[in-house]
Amino acid sequence: MSRTIMIQGTSSGAGKTTLVAAMCRIFSDEGYSVAPFKSQNMSNYSYMGDGFEISQAQAVQAIASRAEISPHMNPILLKPLGNYRSSVLLQGKFYKNMNADYYYKKFVLNGGLKTAMESFSILEKKYDVIVAEGAGSPAEINLQKYDIANMLFAEKTHSPVLIVADIERGGSFASIVGTMALLSERHRKLVRGFVINKFQGDKGLLQPGFKKIKQITSKPVLGVVPKMSLDLPNEDSLDDKIGLFRKQNQKKLQGEIDKLAKTVTANLDMKLVRGLLG
Repeated sequence: MSRTIMIQGTSSGAGKTTLVAAMCRIFSDEGYSVAPFKSQNMSNYSYMGDGFEISQAQAVQAIASRAEISPHMNPILLKPLGNYRSSVLLQGKFYKNMNADYYYKKFVLNGGLKTAMESFSILEKKYDVIVAEGAGSPAEINLQKYDIANMLFAEKTHSPVLIVADIERGGSFASIVGTMALLSERHRKLVRGFVINKFQGDKGLLQPGFKKIKQITSKPVLGVVPKMSLDLPNEDSLDDKIGLFRKQNQKKLQGEIDKLAKTVTANLDMKLVRGLLG
């Protein structure tokens, strides 16, 4: 049975995707067989495998893991069609088009969750470590009872959770405290710490904020990751970086992932993170 750690965020764009990629490479460098996992992703930009389609974010994370790209790494892909409708792909294959109301109220907690857990079980049997990624924020009150991409998944898999916040947006301390306040007590217990992302400047200036966060939430800040310029495909946009998937560009892609992993290793308490794996 594999060990799982989950990265969630205070918002979309907080840095979950890149932090998962970094963790995948770090654990792979340490000799573990590693797989990324995101139970549900919404994006029109995908990676086309041999007869399957998943989010390009999970494809990059698989490369970071040095693992074969698999449809089980992103078992549910929602491709927006407009007017609150999406094409729903399950384990890399088109399933059907659904409107948001039907998806959340009729499908996600039944067929959706079953599909996600089936894929997770397949990966769990094959890999030593699974680095799971959440979606958006776990504190969206209107969606929490349907949210199989965040705390419901962490709860079912007994996964320790790290929450990442983008300090460049401003209000990151308030976002962390607010996120924790809006979680149920049983879900707050799954959170083991926080990561500040995209910081520029003197980290010493943040210490009063870290102390206050620990006082309020009883959870520590495990590190401050600086803002980086990385030539990696974006999760939610189709740009010229998608060419990095091509065979002739693999060396460059691997170099960018190594750069990311090295930076995260230097700025995160990896000893504590490793300890979360048990």
